[in-house]
Amino acid sequence: MCMSAAVSFAASVFLGVGGAAITGTAWSRNLRYLPLALMPLFAGIQQFSEGYVWLGMTGDSPVEVVRGAMGFMFFTWFMWPVWIPFCVYVLEPDISPRKPWFLAMALTGLLFGLLLYVPHGFTSDMVVVEINNQSLAYEKSMWLDFIMPRWLTNTIYVALIIIPPSLSHYRHMRHFALTLVAVVLVDFALLQFAYISFFCLLAGLATLHLVYIILTNKCAQECPELFHG
Repeated sequence: MCMSAAVSFAASVFLGVGGAAITGTAWSRNLRYLPLALMPLFAGIQQFSEGYVWLGMTGDSPVEVVRGAMGFMFFTWFMWPVWIPFCVYVLEPDISPRKPWFLAMALTGLLFGLLLYVPHGFTSDMVVVEINNQSLAYEKSMWLDFIMPRWLTNTIYVALIIIPPSLSHYRHMRHFALTLVAVVLVDFALLQFAYISFFCLLAGLATLHLVYIILTNKCAQECPELFHG
């Protein structure tokens, strides 16, 4: 999380334990839920990485900062743009005409994520982290700024994480898309001083919506032949 190492590590434990528990539920209930169930766990790992960044920043250790930031940005830049479309693809009924489109969006997210993330591994100079308003800011380290304007990068990113669940066959996944819209609006309206870090925090908490969907087996209401109400 963006405020301190202690808060980041606490959030990582909360999300990690919850993610591990719901992963077990998904494994026993229906494997189509499994990619969704892993998202809180991934968010917990991401928050742990940001706690490590805080330790490096406060301990004046550039090596720890780079290592933690690379872990944090792995999820921010690479994982989420491909994983969210992939989750929707796996969940979608096989007969759905939208299923191939979700796969196409996942592959697009894979390419986009690689372009965003991989260049940071070539040189530590690309990994820029600052403390702004007592929060961690990663805003200066977007490699695609050399190719396209930042607003276009942000638009593609947001589209890849919101459009797939908004087009899902399942009503409750469309509700999750609205949760993500709320996260984006709050982040850009109120938290511009460290919007990348805050977005990942809020999005991590938003994955608790997925815990609710899996625990209550919401997809069974609309597709009992796949989820065995």
